[in-house]
Amino acid sequence: MNKNNESHPMKVAIILISESSLPIARTLSNEFPDSEIITTTPAPDCTYVSFYEEFMALSFHRYDAFIFIGAMGICVRTIAPHVKDKHTDPAVICVDSTGRYAVSVLSGHIGKANEMTENIAHILGAEPVITTQSDRTGLWALDTLGNKFDWAAIPGETEFGMMNNIISLFVKKVPTALFLEVRDQGTEYLEKTCPPHVDIHYGLFRDVDLSRYQLVILVTPFLHNTHDTPALFYVPKVLHVGVGLAHQAGPVHDIVENILGTMINSTFMPRAVKYIATINEKRNEPVIKELERAYQIRYYSAEELKEISVPNPSPVVEKHMGTPSVSEAAAFLSANGGKLLLDKQKGGNYTMAIAIEEGVLRYYGHIEIVGAGPGDPDLISVRGRQMLEKADLILYAGSLVPRELTFCAKPGATVRSSASMDLEEQFALMKKFYDEGKFIVRLHTGDPCLYGAIREQMDVLDEKKIRYDYCPGVSSFSGAASALNLEYTLPNVSQSVIITRMAGRTPVPEKEEIASFAAHQATMVVFLSTGMLEKLSERLIAGGYTADTPAAIVYKATWEDEKAFVCTVGTLAKTAAENQITKTALMIIGDVVSHSHYDRSELYNPAFTTEFREASTTE
Repeated sequence: MNKNNESHPMKVAIILISESSLPIARTLSNEFPDSEIITTTPAPDCTYVSFYEEFMALSFHRYDAFIFIGAMGICVRTIAPHVKDKHTDPAVICVDSTGRYAVSVLSGHIGKANEMTENIAHILGAEPVITTQSDRTGLWALDTLGNKFDWAAIPGETEFGMMNNIISLFVKKVPTALFLEVRDQGTEYLEKTCPPHVDIHYGLFRDVDLSRYQLVILVTPFLHNTHDTPALFYVPKVLHVGVGLAHQAGPVHDIVENILGTMINSTFMPRAVKYIATINEKRNEPVIKELERAYQIRYYSAEELKEISVPNPSPVVEKHMGTPSVSEAAAFLSANGGKLLLDKQKGGNYTMAIAIEEGVLRYYGHIEIVGAGPGDPDLISVRGRQMLEKADLILYAGSLVPRELTFCAKPGATVRSSASMDLEEQFALMKKFYDEGKFIVRLHTGDPCLYGAIREQMDVLDEKKIRYDYCPGVSSFSGAASALNLEYTLPNVSQSVIITRMAGRTPVPEKEEIASFAAHQATMVVFLSTGMLEKLSERLIAGGYTADTPAAIVYKATWEDEKAFVCTVGTLAKTAAENQITKTALMIIGDVVSHSHYDRSELYNPAFTTEFREASTTE
């Protein structure tokens, strides 16, 4: 079974109890790539069986999921003899014969029956019926939550340490503390979906007043003493353990146990290890082979390791291995030059050190570069808006980004325009908030990867080892296409888009001169050139476009005062002058602007076979 393997589709058996519901079965089979329809009445493209009971006895654990179409009673009686354990049972869903209801029957969380029920309901336009308490109350499913984010789930060692007991407390909505010691996609989800009976805590765990809570949930790579408070640890893989070894070091079991014991004694969770790292020469050492059974291993050359500055270099190690450090240097390298959490620890014939990537722990701030979209506040991405809503500082490109985009800032957030700031001033402001452990959004227009000048900003952040991520946005060239109901690529007209600009104060490489691009006759989108339209027309015509080639000018695409004008290459300057367009516009050049004389695509041609659809033929 592969129910928990996201890289493969679930293997699904569709059990057709009600033969009249074959169209429903076929609809579902089309939506689940690795599925087959099981029926006791022979039908095309279906698997015939004599008895469903016999089939189930042979096949209950051969499939990830079963979808019964028909009466719930038959579904329950058919699976009942085979139900064993929620950790191994397949998902079972029952759809009534009319396709009106989809009911999650078995293995709702771990087997993903609840998720499939929602999906089936969407496919059929049905009503999903899910009865697990956490889902009905809108609470997290604690037993499967960790799987979404590759966290190990470890109940605390108390009398309430069993997962079922912890879930029971949580769904009863007892006062709960959520302690977030790391920052990742999972913690962002928890922050966004936190239920009212849960208080979020950051900083130091010792500052959490446990007397106020009956349950504590921690996302951390560290062991924390929760005393008698029931606890659930979610352990992300964020630690990098560097290991140095003597030749044929042993006993193997003792060394491995000592490494793990050192971690635990230093309050690190062994399940938090992302990589073990060592030198190439130790690749075949028995200790490494044993560690490889449980962890991923990274190997580095002596040349790579000796370039790393470490707090505890060793002349002896340098003499024998060609580098003054193995364990500390390997940990640093594996963690991308992050922070050393545990200096070199010496065992009898081994050394170890532990590092973590910069910015993972919440003791540090974070910078998110966010694409604001083309202008309409509704066209920022969902993720981008979420970033804005949680930011302590929003530094937006005020000359290009509508201030309305910042109106979703939380109370107390600082909102500043960068229009009057140079790069150094921007960095100084962001660094101040970063050093205070705050969350910063650098808000750029469109998608910042186009003319956003973010590379130089990222280089400064990289140089200073400041943690940042990049949330893309919708570019104005996409917004411009929307304004004109235009598709940039049309079969037998143009299949390429050139995004460029005229040379101005920012030069353009000679090989990217407008005329050279125009020679390709591809669709061209020209940014930052509104004040040079006469010259633009000249260069386009010099490159091969005719003066009557369709063109368009789009001013402030998607903004409230958006304007769009269709013209020709030869009338670009005249059109802009007549409509007082002097800036904040882009030009589209090519026959796609007229959206005519194109061939129909093969994608939706009924005579064309795809991975998902066989070609149909007509008499």
